[in-house]
Amino acid sequence: MRYRLGYFVLAIALAPFVARGSEPLDARVEAVLKTPGFQHGHWGLLVVDGKTGQTIYERDADQMFAPASVTKLFSTAAALAELGADYRFRTPVVRRGELDTKTGVLHGDLILVAQGDLSLGGRTGPEGNLLFTDGDHTYANGNMTAVVTASDPLAGLDHLAREVQSAGIKSVTGDVIVDDRLFEAAESTGSGPARVSPVLVNDNLIDVVATPAAKAGEPAILKVIPETEFATMEAQVETVAEGEKAVMSLHSAGPRRFSVRGKLPVGHKAVVKVYEVEEPAAFARTVFIARLRKHGVHVRAIAIGDNAADSLPLRDEVAKLPKVAEYVSPPFREYARVILKVSHNLHASTLPLLIAARHGERTLHDGLRREGALLKGLGLDPQAIAFGGGAGGARADLVTPRAAVTLLRAMAVRPDFAAYDAALPVLGRDGTLAKAVAADSPARGHVRAKTGTYWVDNALTGKAVLTSKALAGYMETAAGRPLVFAFFVNNVSLDASGIEVSEATNAAGRLLGKLCEVFYSAGAGDASKAGS
Repeated sequence: MRYRLGYFVLAIALAPFVARGSEPLDARVEAVLKTPGFQHGHWGLLVVDGKTGQTIYERDADQMFAPASVTKLFSTAAALAELGADYRFRTPVVRRGELDTKTGVLHGDLILVAQGDLSLGGRTGPEGNLLFTDGDHTYANGNMTAVVTASDPLAGLDHLAREVQSAGIKSVTGDVIVDDRLFEAAESTGSGPARVSPVLVNDNLIDVVATPAAKAGEPAILKVIPETEFATMEAQVETVAEGEKAVMSLHSAGPRRFSVRGKLPVGHKAVVKVYEVEEPAAFARTVFIARLRKHGVHVRAIAIGDNAADSLPLRDEVAKLPKVAEYVSPPFREYARVILKVSHNLHASTLPLLIAARHGERTLHDGLRREGALLKGLGLDPQAIAFGGGAGGARADLVTPRAAVTLLRAMAVRPDFAAYDAALPVLGRDGTLAKAVAADSPARGHVRAKTGTYWVDNALTGKAVLTSKALAGYMETAAGRPLVFAFFVNNVSLDASGIEVSEATNAAGRLLGKLCEVFYSAGAGDASKAGS
């Protein structure tokens, strides 16, 4: 069933603006804000000149709005300020016990000390940069369009295993343990993986990629990434006739067990679904042992056993043990790019805890207090922002459009701005803005901004409520004028439920794309204050 709101946006919000090009700026903006279905929403906008700070357009710029994933602009800025764009995670493996250098036998344990590396080599491309797809696999269970990155999700562990072997270790008589005590576990504040952990391997997901067979009636071809014995899959995905509807779902079936069901038509592209592991450290242990064995290191311990972190000495004592391997990550600027381009909730949720860990603290509360101090140092009014996490899905998340613009202007004069700017999705080209405007949009490629989307179910109607659709970033107009902007719309009732909600929120995103087009084509003298 085609979602009607998407029709309204296409029919009403696209074509008419060509004819209205001569109208005053505020009239063109108001026409977008009054798009059927959105006219009752709570709108907040602020657009300023990037050089002078002159207000170009303003509407309720000092009221608080739910920012959704625009929150990531703030958490990423704080992390850049704390860690630096060139910061690299260093993940060591140490040994506890004596190594017989003649036989290569370690009479003891190998300990992988988790340092909060958000990728651990899993997205690294051939040039050393981190790879991403516009439809990230962390969102795969909510759509049929996600794509797995073309990289080895265990590359970092493979590097560590090779270095362990190069250190002369051929056999381990004890255990392999992941020390995951860098910070306390927390919950992600957004869709996708829910568990924030100091160790992340493939985003703590097992990908299932299903490709239809050549003929209807045959089972689909399934690929599990990474291949692992950690969890058991029970699958039944059938190939159906070309043109039939594609359906596929994945559900947990108990500890370390999941099931996959579906029907994929002949000729349909591969579909990705994901299983989130319940025990990130145990999962990392299992796949690390597999890579150790691949490189000729015999490990006596059972690979699918539990992670015995409670047997470890204090972290300070572990740090003094002999190091036998280390994986050094790409610079943090690459992680910022993944977080902002694909709106990576799990990685963004980890940022406050990484900030806390830098100061010897271990809780999300500690990290958010540190983040608040960093944002205040960037010139933000603490009364104009509130956050309950780093990703944008917490009930406490509130910001004013002016706070968002203040942050963006502050970042624009920092030495690490190039990393921040390069991490933002580009309108019509990549990340979460890839399809926000048509391919022939004049604004395409001229806007770098962070998107935000949050919706909930309305039990009274069985439909959804768009609690937040947001966009904030930088723009160069057709006249070459630099702008800094923040657009928020909260509390819009959608005529959609279930899978239709995805198209409804995409339509809302195109509406914000239309606002970008309005300001992109605005004359250099346009300036207005509405609702201030």
